[in-house]
Parts: sequence; structure tokens; C-alpha cells
Amino acid sequence: MSGAPVPLSAGAAEPPCHAYDVALLDLDGVVYVGPEAVPGVPRALAAVRAAGMRLGFVTNNASRTPDEVAGHLTALDVPADATEVITSSQAAATVVAQRLGAGARVLPVGGPGVAAALEAAGLTVVSRAEDEPLAVVQGYGRDVGWTELAEAVVAVRNGAEHVATNADATIPSPRGPLPGNGALVGVVSAVTGRRPLVTGKPDPAMHAECVRRTGARRPLVVGDRLDTDVEGGRRAGAATLLVLTGVTDPPVLLAAGPDQRPDLLAPDAGGLLTAHPGVVAEDGGWRCGAWTVRCGDGPLRLRRDGVGAPASADGLDGLRALCVAHWGRHPEAAAPVQVTADDEAAAVVLRQWGLPS
Repeated sequence: MSGAPVPLSAGAAEPPCHAYDVALLDLDGVVYVGPEAVPGVPRALAAVRAAGMRLGFVTNNASRTPDEVAGHLTALDVPADATEVITSSQAAATVVAQRLGAGARVLPVGGPGVAAALEAAGLTVVSRAEDEPLAVVQGYGRDVGWTELAEAVVAVRNGAEHVATNADATIPSPRGPLPGNGALVGVVSAVTGRRPLVTGKPDPAMHAECVRRTGARRPLVVGDRLDTDVEGGRRAGAATLLVLTGVTDPPVLLAAGPDQRPDLLAPDAGGLLTAHPGVVAEDGGWRCGAWTVRCGDGPLRLRRDGVGAPASADGLDGLRALCVAHWGRHPEAAAPVQVTADDEAAAVVLRQWGLPS
């Protein structure tokens, strides 16, 4: 295959905590799910800090202030300062202040973090459409209801710019995906007939805010979502590490389009501490550790046949090889994968990954 290297093929010869200066960590689905930390992640992040890598905690969830987010993280044994937290509300506030100027009237819709970010950016927060806001900034809030949405609709119909902190349709929870900010942004858009300006991930404004606040020179975006974390990192020119503790599973990853294919893959954020194997072309297919994928003309064929070959401890070498093989076949577009197992070991992992064989 010619052209640019396939994402995931290069791997990382040294642990990312040594190769990059700041890890820009998504929160929901990466550091915690709901109120609880992802198992093992607090200890892993402590080791990452000890190795000299700085952490930025990045969230599209606009409902809480940086102080509240830092307090939650600290309670989960992930010590954090408010200055290390970057929210989509802050990115939206920066964009609105640049577009409308200091002191501009803005109507916030969402949790307390939205209004707090607007005030910190020097904007004037108002509560009614009759206050003639120049913009409506809409972010996630558990208590957002009909009254707030109606106020936003009236303001936007009167000419206010509609700015969304993010367009995530769902948020992860222990009960499964729940409605996210994008679902409620869709209500306002459907009634007004106007599309919002979205400033959170994957818009480059979000990661520009991250780089500005952390001073990162070689940032690594760590996330669980392809459409926000990975695409956002790629659009901002940053390397990306996908973890499988949130909403993305192997079938979704394999079907990803070119803009949503990560550079690195790990089961969880502990992947910051380990080297990542590369995927190399071999005999008309691809090899990663002890796993090979044969391409041919039909379905991809996965096999564990590397007797004595080194294997990474995370159990994802076969998935890495499948991704590179499938993406190499479809360099320009998303496509569902067809794969078959060539031995029992392959059949076992394909079942574990939810891939029919």
C-alpha cells in the first residue's frame, strides 16, 4: 500500500508519557463513568505524573465549574487543580467574547458551569430573552427543562446567535448511554430552524483552548469517542489515544472513517505508561505481535500464529492488526468490516469484541 501510513500502524516505541508533554484527558468514559472512577485509572494517572507528563482534564460536559470538576476528580483519588480543567463552557465563552466583545449580553442555558465561564470571560450574563442577548450559549445541565429551552428559542428567533458547547447526543453512564447536550440543542434548532455554532470537541476551538491553558507543546488527546476526542485531536493537529472504557467498541472503531481513526489504542488510560506495538506488512497481510490478518479478496482472516512472537499485555494486538488491514482497504471512507477466524484463538477474541465471524 502506498501513501500516508495507516493510523495505528506506527505504534509507539516508548510509552506516551515519555513522548508527549501533556495528556489532554477526556473525563466521561476515560477517567470516570458516572460517579465512579474507571478501575485502575487513578493509580495509572499518578504514575503518569510521576513520569513527568502533565495532565489536562478536558470535558465537553459544560454543567460544572472547573472547581467542581477538580473536586470530583480529587475525591476519586485523581488529585486535580481547577487550572488543569478545561471545559467546553470555557471554549464557548472564549469564542463568544472574541466574536462579540467584552461585556456582550449572553443568555446561558445549562448547568452552573455555563454562566460561570461566561462571567469569567468578561461577558454579561442575562436570564431572559427580553434582555436582548446577542448570543445564547447552550451546555449540558441535568435540570434543563422546557422553560430554559423556550427562553433560548425566543432569544434565537429574535436574532441571538445560538452557540452550543458541544453536540454530543449521549453521555455515558453505568445504566448505558443517556441524553447529552446535543439532544437538547437539537430541540432548539428544530424549533428555530437555525443550526448552532458548536465550539466543543471536535471543533478545533476546544483543543486550542486546551493548548492555551496548559501550554502544551506535544499534546496527546486521550478519549473514548471517535466523533469528538479523536476527530477533534486530528483537526487540531494532535496525536490521539483511544481507550475502550467508554462508548466506542471494536466494531465501531473498525468502521471509523479517515477523520476518526486514532494513532494509538489501549484498554484504558494506563496505555499512557506502556509502549505500543506497530503493525507491519507481511506476506499480503499484516502482523501485530503474535496476530496476523490475511487480506485476499474476501473477508479479512484473523489468526494467532506467531509462535514465540512478543505480544503486548493489553490483548489488543489482533484488533490493531484488523484496524490497519481494514483501514488500508478503505483509506478514504468509513466501511463495516467483514472478518473470519482462522483458528479457535481468533474465534474467541472476535466474540469478545462483538465481531461476527
